[in-house]
Amino acid sequence: MAAATSSTSLLTSKPSPSTNLSWKNQLPLSSAFATISLRGRGSNRRHCRRLVVFAMDAKPTVLVAEKLGEAGVNLLKDFANVDCSYNLSPEELCTKISLCDALIVRSGTKVTREVFESSGGRLKVVGRAGVGIDNVDLAAATEHGCLVVNAPTANTVAAAEHGIALLTAMARNVAQADASIKAGKWQRNKYVGVSLVGKTLAVMGFGKVGSEVARRAKGLGMHVIAHDPYAPADRARAIGVDLVSFDEAIATADFISLHMPLTPATSKILNDENFAKMKKGVRIVNVARGGVIDEDSLVKALDAGIVAQAALDVFTEEPPSKDSKLVQHENVTVTPHLGASTMEAQEGVAIEIAEAVVGALKGELAATAVNAPMVPAEVLTELKPFVVLAEKLGRLAVQLVAGGSGVKTVKVTYASSRAPDDLDTRLLRAMITKGLIEPISSVFVNLVNADFTAKQRGLRITEERILLDGSPENPLEFIQVQIANVESKFASAISDSGEIKVEGRVKDGIRHLTKVGSFEVDVSLEGSIILCRQVDQPGMIGKVGSILGEENVNVSFMSVGRVAPRKHAVMAIGVDEQPSKESLKRIGEIPAVEEFVSLKL
Repeated sequence: MAAATSSTSLLTSKPSPSTNLSWKNQLPLSSAFATISLRGRGSNRRHCRRLVVFAMDAKPTVLVAEKLGEAGVNLLKDFANVDCSYNLSPEELCTKISLCDALIVRSGTKVTREVFESSGGRLKVVGRAGVGIDNVDLAAATEHGCLVVNAPTANTVAAAEHGIALLTAMARNVAQADASIKAGKWQRNKYVGVSLVGKTLAVMGFGKVGSEVARRAKGLGMHVIAHDPYAPADRARAIGVDLVSFDEAIATADFISLHMPLTPATSKILNDENFAKMKKGVRIVNVARGGVIDEDSLVKALDAGIVAQAALDVFTEEPPSKDSKLVQHENVTVTPHLGASTMEAQEGVAIEIAEAVVGALKGELAATAVNAPMVPAEVLTELKPFVVLAEKLGRLAVQLVAGGSGVKTVKVTYASSRAPDDLDTRLLRAMITKGLIEPISSVFVNLVNADFTAKQRGLRITEERILLDGSPENPLEFIQVQIANVESKFASAISDSGEIKVEGRVKDGIRHLTKVGSFEVDVSLEGSIILCRQVDQPGMIGKVGSILGEENVNVSFMSVGRVAPRKHAVMAIGVDEQPSKESLKRIGEIPAVEEFVSLKL
């Protein structure tokens, strides 16, 4: 018999009896050793005890390697010894770091693996004064037990204001007219602009900055639409914004303002294909990340008149080359990444990162942590294949969601022979959250910030456990992820109860997708997956395989799940390489194929 138990999980749920979860070290605040750690019993515990005794009554040392606002520095000085040393060479940083418990940087300092290795294990926290953490080696930080925190909220208003500044300056040719007058010219007729009132602005990415831009644009009399798979529709409606699909947004907008993160899914998302879908004469603002625009394609679109003007604060390569065709284009207004550059924002970032670093040194939970805390080797070894499975199922499920509706409710089901107290699922839930959110967000999700991040985005994740008969030697039999109240790109992924449903298992250490909707499949969760709903008839596997083979796309797995012979079936194909759009189009043109979708893992 199998019994089911259900709960809405919180990060503060109790750990399993087999581990000692120490979120906050019970030490005086003057101790230099305090960290978030998950420790097993045994020699590691004794080693930690020796470290604590060594560090008692010592004040931690914080190295500030780049200019930080005075308010932030003062906050740090109330708790720690602060060393403000700017413009350090990599060698100088590696020399200093062995004497430091925390390091604060902006974007100019590279915190490499060598830095963590040079710290000798003393470095406990790296604080990034800003949002992006491209300059910090996260893998090395995690390996060395170092928490990385950032300051993602303090510059929200500054970035939004700069977006509006570029929007209005572009519409009225402010930069070009200014340069013209300073060159001794008076060209009123040349710099006739366009009005914003009544125009449609598409906000691409409706997070903190995007929503603030929308509020300000509404105040200018613009009609605002937005695209964001995670934005709650009620929050958008509250400020008079309509959530629409990506294609509808770019096709109907007079102005497009980009506020999406740079991820594999958004890299060069504005390319030749999508510029061709836009209204002729569209105007584009980018204060997000340079890489979301294919800059060569934008130049072509400007020359062709598809894009009338662009205003850019960010670039694929910063600073851009002096002879950049995009920067030099007469219809482009540019600024040198000034989105967060206000006095108020700089002070806000300084305070936010100082508070995060001090909190982390005290051993407190850091909502802005961007890497995982330490986990005992024995726990990782047992859960490792299921941790990977959990993330891949989340990533797979969210890619099946059709744009426009937003993901709000997710149910995760674990089937296991172990009692609930013997299976701590927080790491698994965090990885599912990671898979759901990271493909379309700049947030890094881990055990520390998973529930916070989900709540911030209006995402409610509930958990259910099915207790199976049998030996508890294997921690899990399967994991199932369901997303409710959404439409799907692949209708067959909708289960009989109306949710998108995917299910997976670990077989001989390999992660397998075993169910899509109501269809049983069996395909390895590696590379990319193509799902096809078809009429069950002979020769289908051969037809699809031939198309992929002609493009030299290697098929790793293939399985077919069907409701009955000669009825409908779902074919799941695992491929090592991502097929071209032409190959996918040919698969979709096979008469017996009713629908298909290609998913990246």
